[in-house]
Amino acid sequence: MTEWIDACALDDVEEEGVCRFDHGGRSFAIYRMTADEVFCSDGLCSHEAIHLSDGLVMDYEIECPKHSGVFDIRTGEAKRLPACVNLRTYPAKVEAGRIKICVG
Repeated sequence: MTEWIDACALDDVEEEGVCRFDHGGRSFAIYRMTADEVFCSDGLCSHEAIHLSDGLVMDYEIECPKHSGVFDIRTGEAKRLPACVNLRTYPAKVEAGRIKICVG
């Protein structure tokens, strides 16, 4: 069964922004690109476990704040070294002004 988890209000994340969401002992990064286009990935960089919520989002990519590795937020693909292991991504949606993610 698919379980959608209420993560945050849509307004909690700026357009082309990211926020951290912790749930079940895990950290997630929630991204907002446009008014209601949202994405979710693992919240820690696969290179050195730095929180991506402190990184820069631009053009559907997140840049890690420590060593500037880059990931595609839609697919989790590692796009620039030193990041070479892809992030896991999760379904995300906007419902009644809230961002919900499916991590099951």
